[in-house]
Amino acid sequence: MNLSEAQVWLLIAGLVGVAVVTKGIGPAVVGDRPLPGWSAGVIAALAPALLAALVATALLADGRRLAVGAEAVGVAVATVLLLCRAPLLAAAAAAVLVTALLRALV
Repeated sequence: MNLSEAQVWLLIAGLVGVAVVTKGIGPAVVGDRPLPGWSAGVIAALAPALLAALVATALLADGRRLAVGAEAVGVAVATVLLLCRAPLLAAAAAAVLVTALLRALV
């Protein structure tokens, strides 16, 4: 699907409008009433869940298919090293090195 530049900007403006309306619905509906106790945990979990979904999509999606590339292998290496209590800088360096080597080989 090819969109013209005007269509892209209209889509962006529409998404901005949806975001503004969505952010306004909560305060308009709830007002000054306190939220139930269980909702605090759900709200706190939304941001990390969304971040994890975005990272997983960026790492593993290649168009409309699932693909494991050099970046995914680099993240896996860093994850294993961090689970083994390696320093963050060492895990990041290893991930960069593995990713670069795999890209050079492929």
